[in-house]
Amino acid sequence: MAQTIFVTGTDTGVGKTHAACALIRALRAQGLKVGAMKPVASGCERTADGLRNDDALALIEATGRPLAYADVNPYAFEPPIAPHLAAAAVNVDIDLAVLDAAHARLAADCEVLVVEGAGGWRVPLSAEAGRHTYAGWVASHDWPVLLVVGLRLGCLNHALLTAESIARRVPLVGWIANRLPPEQPAWRDNVATLTQQLPAPFLGCLPPADDAAAAIDIGALLKALRGS
Repeated sequence: MAQTIFVTGTDTGVGKTHAACALIRALRAQGLKVGAMKPVASGCERTADGLRNDDALALIEATGRPLAYADVNPYAFEPPIAPHLAAAAVNVDIDLAVLDAAHARLAADCEVLVVEGAGGWRVPLSAEAGRHTYAGWVASHDWPVLLVVGLRLGCLNHALLTAESIARRVPLVGWIANRLPPEQPAWRDNVATLTQQLPAPFLGCLPPADDAAAAIDIGALLKALRGS
């Protein structure tokens, strides 16, 4: 069974997909067979093949393998809103058993499976309070988590609170900083502050370019995974 790494972020729009794709390419550069999953996605577009999500397609491309879209993204919704709201809008109940089954099929055919969440760590997957959340699903499997921090105003508070919440339930094996436009004047100072205060290894600061995989300290991540 593959090692699963769950990629979450401090908020929506912080670069989770950019980081997840970079991570996939960095793992592949180590000679590993990598799979990818975007379990629930909103903001999907209608195509001849059905609803498709740009993030999920980017993850598939990063793996360099023809993964089944229905396994990579079991729940695809058109409205660009929170997953549980998008599901409710079309009278769909997100079933964790469906996610588990898709995850199992992907994990059976790779060494590492990178799973990207939606929004932030505590995003609900059900309108019923406390029923299904991404955090709860990940915690039920005890998957290690990688946190993506978008370098913008407010990132220190968001990163520290998110890391605290993650670490209460599952191993936080590292964090990645992502440089967002417009570039924050003090981004290096923020990275230095978080490196000192976050309870997990700093794995790199991603540039906005496609070659971001080179910025990830994959050795530090693999070491953290062995100790998780």
